[in-house]
Amino acid sequence: MQLDPQIAIDSPFRSIKREDWKNLNGKVLHSFSPEDLEKLHALNEPLTNQEIEEVYFPLSHLLEIHIDRFQSLHQRTNRFFGKVESRLPYIIGIAGSVAVGKSTTARVLQRVLSMLPSKPKVDLVTTDGFLYPNKQLIEKGILNRKGFPESYDAKRLIHFLSAVKSGAPKITVPVYSHLVYDVLPDTQQQIIEQPDILIVEGINVLQVNSQRPRKGHSVFVSDFFDYSIYVHASEKNLIEWYTNRFESLRATAFQNPESFFHKYADMTPTESHAMAVSIWNEINKPNLIKNILPTRYRADLILEKGSHHFVKNVKVRKI
Repeated sequence: MQLDPQIAIDSPFRSIKREDWKNLNGKVLHSFSPEDLEKLHALNEPLTNQEIEEVYFPLSHLLEIHIDRFQSLHQRTNRFFGKVESRLPYIIGIAGSVAVGKSTTARVLQRVLSMLPSKPKVDLVTTDGFLYPNKQLIEKGILNRKGFPESYDAKRLIHFLSAVKSGAPKITVPVYSHLVYDVLPDTQQQIIEQPDILIVEGINVLQVNSQRPRKGHSVFVSDFFDYSIYVHASEKNLIEWYTNRFESLRATAFQNPESFFHKYADMTPTESHAMAVSIWNEINKPNLIKNILPTRYRADLILEKGSHHFVKNVKVRKI
């Protein structure tokens, strides 16, 4: 197993090249149909059976070890206290930049974890639903900072995670629409009912810096995670993926009159590229540098992507 020369010998992470990581698969073979792959990947993010087999099956096996330990601890604690309390969900957080492919990672991980021998119930929640509605962002004067830590209703998100970790039988979660670029009305909510595993995906889920002083103790989203994953790529690749996706959306989803971005629908490819670069430089890049990237080494595992959106290296925190 080769060590990444960029990681010092005394690093808390072990760095594993893809060719070594794939051999940790456990020889589980499963071929997803083209229809399945289409449902799992996001726009302009290629996904193949080989990627799932070589990257995500080994990841699911590693997570199975942690989940088994978590469940064993729960059982032993029950015996210690002489109580029989219901098993609590194991929460996995997934962080990373805009356009890095977090949503694809989350959906694929949800699928492969549900295929473990115990057939766990795996739910997925994105933190987009916990953004303040556009009306409130406008009132606060931060609509152009959507995605920054201050644009999220952190109190509501933490309340949700606290309810999950308290064993609440049924929890409602707000839903975000990328078409209208806003949180949907409360009549359109996601229902979470005691999953065995909950995946929480969002750009800032590992962020801990307070925007303003708080009274008393501070509680952060990541405090509720049992395991955390950061999806990483170079800024050069990120901006290329973002601008390509923006142009693809301009030619498709933005053509819908109901789309918040319909105003960009008649742009030429050149104009579209220039607009995407401008948005990246004014919003996404500052958020990445200030709030997202600094949280990378707070994760338990880092998936490092190459120029073609496929994982090339995995860093795993030593335990």
